Amino acid sequence: MKACTYSCQTTDHLLGRRAFFDRMARAGAGAALSGMGLFATPAIAQQLQKEQKRLLIVNLAGGLSQLESWDPKPGTRTGGPFRAIPTSVPGMHISELLPHTAKQMHHLSLVRGINTHEDDHGKGSYLILTGRRQRQGSQDPQLGAVAAKALDTPGRSLPGNITISPGGGGGRSADSAYLGPKYASIVLGNGSPPQYMQRPDTLSGEAVLCANDLRRKMNGRFALRRRTAETEAWTQSFEQAQELMKQREVFDITRESDKERERYGDSDFGRHCLLARRLIEKGITCVNLTHSNYDTHNDNFNFHLEQLGEFDRPFATLMDDLFQRGLLKHTLVVVLSEFGRTPGINKLYGRDHWSKAWSVCLGGAGIVPGAIIGQTNADGTEVTERQVDSGDLFHTYLRALGVKSDGQFIIAGQKLPMADPAHEPIRELLA
Repeated sequence: MKACTYSCQTTDHLLGRRAFFDRMARAGAGAALSGMGLFATPAIAQQLQKEQKRLLIVNLAGGLSQLESWDPKPGTRTGGPFRAIPTSVPGMHISELLPHTAKQMHHLSLVRGINTHEDDHGKGSYLILTGRRQRQGSQDPQLGAVAAKALDTPGRSLPGNITISPGGGGGRSADSAYLGPKYASIVLGNGSPPQYMQRPDTLSGEAVLCANDLRRKMNGRFALRRRTAETEAWTQSFEQAQELMKQREVFDITRESDKERERYGDSDFGRHCLLARRLIEKGITCVNLTHSNYDTHNDNFNFHLEQLGEFDRPFATLMDDLFQRGLLKHTLVVVLSEFGRTPGINKLYGRDHWSKAWSVCLGGAGIVPGAIIGQTNADGTEVTERQVDSGDLFHTYLRALGVKSDGQFIIAGQKLPMADPAHEPIRELLA
C-alpha cells in the first residue's frame, strides 16, 4: 500500500502512525485510557491548545456610528466632518478616526449591509448577541455561551466564557439561558480578577484541602440518589473555583512588562485589551470586551473623536499581537454594536438609533480577510446590495469557528437549534 503524504504541516499530520503506537505503548494503559498519554509532551499539548478555536467579541455598546467608523460617507449631506482614509486593503476605506485599525484591515472584513429592523437598545442588543428576536417568556443563549458550549472540551480548568466590562462585580451573568450556568460568562469588573480568589489568612492550606475533600465525598454521595443538572452545575462551579485560585496570575496584567503595557496605552480599554490577549493565550474559549457608551444623541462628532481615539490603538495592537503570536487564525474577532446611528444629524449635532443600514467588522478564524459584504447608498440611508440580518451573522460566526450552525443542542431531551433555522451563513465571508 502506498504511504500517504500530506502537504499540510499541522501537528495532527506530523504525528506519524509509528510514533503514535510507540507513544501509546510507552504511555501505558492508564494514561491511554485517560486520553493524556499521547499529548503528554509539553510541546504537543501547547500546540493543540494554540490551535483550539476561540472567540473575541468587542461590543461597542450604545450604538456605534457606522458613518464615523466602517462605512464613512464624506462630502455628503449625512457624512459629517471626518474624512475616509485608505486601509491596508486596496479599495477599502474607513473613517480617519481609526488610523491604527486601518493598518490591520487586511486581517479583517466588513459587513456593511446589515438591516435588523430594531431600534431599541435592549431588544437590539439581545438580537445581535443571540441571533434571534426576543420572545415573551423565552430566553436564548448569547453568542459567547453558545460558543463555550459548542467548543467545550473535557477537563477544562478555566471558565470558557469571560466578560471584561467597566463596573461589574465579578460574578456570573445570566447570558447562557437553557445551556446552564457552566457556560454563563464570568464578569471581570474593570478587568480585575474574579472575587475571592485568595485564601483567607485565617485558613490553613491543610484545612482547605480537608474541607474540599469532605465536600467532594458528600457531593458524590448526594449524586447517587439526587443528581440533577443544578447539582452538577454547583459541583462544577466549586471545582472551577479551585482551579481559578491556582491560576490567578492569568488575570494579572501587572505580570506584563512596562513596555508591553505601554503599547496598549494607559486607559481602561487598553488594559482590558491586554487582559483579553492573556486570556485568549491561556485558552479561554470566549472573551467579551465592552467599550461604551456610544449612544450619541448629542455631540456625536466630538464624542466619537474621543471614544474611537481610545478604542483605535489598543484594538489595533491586540489584532497585531494575535496575528504575530499565531492566534488569529484560530480566533474569531467580532466588533459589533446593537445597531448603528442615523445618517441624519439632529438639532443637537447628534445621531439617533438606526438599524436599517449599518456595519459590523470581523476577522480571523474561518473568515475571508479583506472582504466587504454589502453596500449602502450614497447617503447611507438604506442597504442597496447583499442585505443581511443578525441571524445570518450568528450562523456565520459559528461556521467560522468550525461549528455546524444548523446543529442542535439536546437539553433535557429536547432538541434546540444552535442558530435560528430561518437564516443561514454569509457564505462569501467563509474561507
